[in-house]
Amino acid sequence: MPLSAWSRNVRFMPTKPKSLFWTRTDTAGAEHVVFDDGQGLVARGVVLAVDPIPYTCRYQLTAGPDWATTRVEVEVEGAGWSRSVRLEPGGGRWRVTTGEQGDLDAALRAAGHPPAGLPGTDDPDRLADAVDVDLGGSTLFNILPIRRLGLQRAPAESARRIAVAWVLVPSLVVVPAEQVYTSLGPGRVRFASGTFTADLDVDPDGYVVRYPGLAERIDPR
Repeated sequence: MPLSAWSRNVRFMPTKPKSLFWTRTDTAGAEHVVFDDGQGLVARGVVLAVDPIPYTCRYQLTAGPDWATTRVEVEVEGAGWSRSVRLEPGGGRWRVTTGEQGDLDAALRAAGHPPAGLPGTDDPDRLADAVDVDLGGSTLFNILPIRRLGLQRAPAESARRIAVAWVLVPSLVVVPAEQVYTSLGPGRVRFASGTFTADLDVDPDGYVVRYPGLAERIDPR
């Protein structure tokens, strides 16, 4: 189902939804999202970047009142190619649906990068332990574990280890990943995955203000 069709079926957003904008600090790019977080989360966003090749990524995300992901749909397109993936949890496993047009691998090779492989996953059972989805290059998706675990206002505490379905961009390959979130006190959360660590500045609602090495939020004056 294309994003435009899904928009007509997701929970209605209020006439004055919230909006956040981040500028990328790792490459030329930005992210803008419009959302309603009155009862869980309904969000529509766009990520733009030029690395590894120029692309536009559009996503829709819904999470329940417990902030566990209920549905994610992503579309990415560039010159001569496009891909899509939809992830839906249910019955102890994730349903992963993909689409592809054009040849992303050819575009990557032309730019001197290795091929991306096929979108989605050939074994959804590998995602069975995941509660959250993490979209590569997006700052918004950090809100899911932060709110679900109540880290935005928590005192400094021990690390919380989680499993996520990590959606790589622009390939939309979906892989299982282990991440660690640690509250450093109100307004500070440490994110770690593998050898990468970043101390995130978050607002009182848990949305990222500054993500070192990825993005900084621009708030209206």
